[in-house]
Amino acid sequence: MRANTPASADPRGNALLRAIPASEWARWSRCLEPVRLAHGEVLSDPGRAPAYVYFPTTAILSLLYATEDGGSSELAVIGHEGMVGVSLFMGVNTMPYQAVVQSAGLGFRLRAQVVSDEMERGGALLQMLLRYAQTLMNQVAQTAACNRYYSIDQLLCRRLLLALDRKPGGALMMTQELLAGLLGVRREGVTAAALRLQAAGAIRYSRGRIDILDRAMLALQMLEQPLALARADDRVHRQLMAA
Repeated sequence: MRANTPASADPRGNALLRAIPASEWARWSRCLEPVRLAHGEVLSDPGRAPAYVYFPTTAILSLLYATEDGGSSELAVIGHEGMVGVSLFMGVNTMPYQAVVQSAGLGFRLRAQVVSDEMERGGALLQMLLRYAQTLMNQVAQTAACNRYYSIDQLLCRRLLLALDRKPGGALMMTQELLAGLLGVRREGVTAAALRLQAAGAIRYSRGRIDILDRAMLALQMLEQPLALARADDRVHRQLMAA
């Protein structure tokens, strides 16, 4: 799988790698390994020290927290703007979440020891990575707040927008079962929410593929859930009853 990665893969497709100062880039670029990341691939497990840090370019990764009853909930979404493995430059070798590939694609990886050695150097590079760690923690905190106060419709809108930010084109390959697991809700709730969004004209859903028809409407639904959704409820209810 790794050997088949195109030689033309560009590490500067990742925003963090692109922002590395020129004075540091020559040293880092020699150690970067291009990788193909497959859907469902586990990049790190909770409680275990990661062997690599990952910088996705076209892949989308999820940080998942597993519950004692076997369920899970997504803490953060990471695409071309970030990396997996921030614990290594924060003085902690392990973290309580799992990193999983949610959308297959390309990326780059760096051995954990290389990262640890680089962190000993300090300087501008460390400051940049620490700023990213703060951004990631902000996303985790926002996710926790949304899970507490948002409806399923709003959670679904937010998750679709997060994916769309990291995968341009408007077509997302996501099943309702996958979305239910990421959001930590029942599949039936996702089904009803997706049908409401489709009836409102925001998305088109078919066999694991979601086409975003109106991004602005998704953003508005997430913030306000306007009357369009409520008006769609009757039609959705009839579809669910007929299914």
